[in-house]
Amino acid sequence: MMNTQILTTLIADLADDFREPQFLWQVGTVAICFLMAWQLSRVLRRLFTRGEPTHGVMHIGVESFSRVLSPALNMVFLGVGEAILGRWQHTHLLTLLFPIIGSLAIIRFGFYIVRKTFSRQGRIGTFLAVFEKLFAVLVWIGVVLHFTGLWPDLLAALDDIVLPVGKNKISLLNILQASISVVLTIVIALWASAALEARLMLLPSMHSSLKVVLSRVGRALLILIAILVSLTIVGIDLTVLSVFGGALGVGLGFGLQKIASSYVSGFIILLDRSMSIGDMITVDKFNGRVTQINTRYTVLQGFDGAESVIPNEMLVSSPVQNFSLTNRTVAMTTDLVVSYQTDIEKIMPLLVDAVAKVDRIAQDPAPAAYLMKFGSDGLELRVGFWIIDPENGRTSVLSHVNRALWQLIQEQEINLPYPQRVVTLSSPLGNIAPPAR
Repeated sequence: MMNTQILTTLIADLADDFREPQFLWQVGTVAICFLMAWQLSRVLRRLFTRGEPTHGVMHIGVESFSRVLSPALNMVFLGVGEAILGRWQHTHLLTLLFPIIGSLAIIRFGFYIVRKTFSRQGRIGTFLAVFEKLFAVLVWIGVVLHFTGLWPDLLAALDDIVLPVGKNKISLLNILQASISVVLTIVIALWASAALEARLMLLPSMHSSLKVVLSRVGRALLILIAILVSLTIVGIDLTVLSVFGGALGVGLGFGLQKIASSYVSGFIILLDRSMSIGDMITVDKFNGRVTQINTRYTVLQGFDGAESVIPNEMLVSSPVQNFSLTNRTVAMTTDLVVSYQTDIEKIMPLLVDAVAKVDRIAQDPAPAAYLMKFGSDGLELRVGFWIIDPENGRTSVLSHVNRALWQLIQEQEINLPYPQRVVTLSSPLGNIAPPAR
């Protein structure tokens, strides 16, 4: 027979309190606690989110955590109110509301942890949405079990179910407790690593590569600590990991040496700062802008939008051309041929002025024109210029430069010679005999 003594007793006590005038003190205490919690949560939100750029670290996560503030503060104030009011009268209403508000705080805090850990750019996938609903249902089931007094019966039933594991027997309760402990420790470690990475990315005085390497190392250490703690909680002897560590070392030495080399190369790239996110590089046949630097691979986004995943080992062992390592300016040229009758001293400054007026052309160093060669068809000229934003592409700016030069050529009526070919026939067309039938 189900034990409903807690719920029955609580309802009966509330009915008795409702008939007494002192019940209004409980209602007033609950209203004051809710009002104080709501007002204090608003004050804390304004305090932490109004901020200036210098308070960016404090700003992280406060907006999403604000939904947890109200029920959490309600729990605190209800606990204080119950302790104070309980000296003079019954507080059954506060006793009823405390687990309900507490369950709401647990649900919202769980949502906050999961979203900060697994969601990207505030978007929630289908799996996370289903998980959040399942988590909320489990919490409310726990509240119902608490009020109905079925917790002890449920724990006893789970402890009686024994599963054979090898030569030992483990109860279902121990398995559930171990699973929950492992999941909680790992999720907390992932949440802490995500918070650490977000805070590091806001530090303006630290190099981007150092931020990435610190976040990656912190994430790995936190996950390792979480695994060790969870194994200790479960009751697994950590000395058994020595055999696993030896086997893993042999596997890395033989079958996973390429992967291990890429991981080590990733940390080398991040530590020696040979490239950073946003740099324009060329390696082998790949070129583009660095968008991600991970511990195993680096992502390059080409000018056509295609992304190339480059193993970090290639970036360490192969020559890499970095267009923005110490200086982001990139030199470009365009060539043209003019006739020998052209006034070079007049036209060359005009070419420079036309190129200097094009957008994205750097003024320091300034564009320049050169006489490169006395060609067979005319004078070969070269116009050189610099751009300071190679990540925006070079084809478009070269097109604008050529169009500006073509407009100048039309205005100044500059003659652009081109090769002429003379075809000489060995015999007149009329002397060619028709083919025999």
